[in-house]
Amino acid sequence: MPLQPVDKVWMNGRMVDWKDATVHVLSHALHYGTGVFEGIRCYETSRGPAVFRLRDHMERMHRSARIFQMELPYSVDEMIDATIDLIKTNELQSCYVRPIAIRGYGEMGIYCVDVPIDVTIAVWPWGSYLGEEGVAHGVRMTISSWRRHDPNIIPPTAKVTGAYVNSVAAKIEAVQHGFDEAIMLNPQGFVSEATGENIYIVKGGEIFTPPLSSGPLEGITRDSVITIAHDLGMTVKEAQLSRADLYLAEEMFCSGTAAEVTPVREIDGRMIGEPGPITTTIQQKYFAIVKGEDEKYHDWLEFVS
Repeated sequence: MPLQPVDKVWMNGRMVDWKDATVHVLSHALHYGTGVFEGIRCYETSRGPAVFRLRDHMERMHRSARIFQMELPYSVDEMIDATIDLIKTNELQSCYVRPIAIRGYGEMGIYCVDVPIDVTIAVWPWGSYLGEEGVAHGVRMTISSWRRHDPNIIPPTAKVTGAYVNSVAAKIEAVQHGFDEAIMLNPQGFVSEATGENIYIVKGGEIFTPPLSSGPLEGITRDSVITIAHDLGMTVKEAQLSRADLYLAEEMFCSGTAAEVTPVREIDGRMIGEPGPITTTIQQKYFAIVKGEDEKYHDWLEFVS
């Protein structure tokens, strides 16, 4: 989706103009994928802009960095404050938030523990990742020929920049074959996740989603969806899923910060149809929560004002 430039970007503790938010061409992360990042959304509410689960995202970013021995020079609280200040500075009511920490300029080569770490936070207006039509009526998915990487190759717990070339390959393949999104199987042949979303199916009135042992990211939106479903009295089970389980699903949907809660109407030519009652109920509750319309979940919101 095209970027919409705003006024300022936060880089290493200071605000810089959007056009000046650049890095050196010999930055380590550009060559070796040595960076960690997050995707976060800020929503317009009746109390002003509010960032959804901001602390949880920043804490996960620090955990990702720790896995790859990157000591971030800014604390979780400092990054939360920087995000709030940045949204205020750019006078945005809703936006996407992208914090990223990379091994920057100074040394080249695989061994990199002494390479300096640069931290940036950017915000910009961003609509529905899989499109308004997809949110309303569901998207078309396909099983990718690309497998999700093994946890002993790249830990799926970490949102590390280099790992996402795996998702890029699967996404390009899916779109070039006429689909909206791809689903990747793990090395053992079980469903892991989509290129940037967790996956759920409904069967017999119960919700099933792959366990973390199947290799999906431990999504913050995933945790939110599971909590919402439980609070609504629904049954959620973590279970290994085969591609046949997806083909036989009564309902299917995906979740992620960018995709939010999006139904799936078709997979590999098998029609699932319009969003079902469980998908619709969770989707409606999710949007009510992020827009500040349900006080029970206000602790998930970081109000900018």
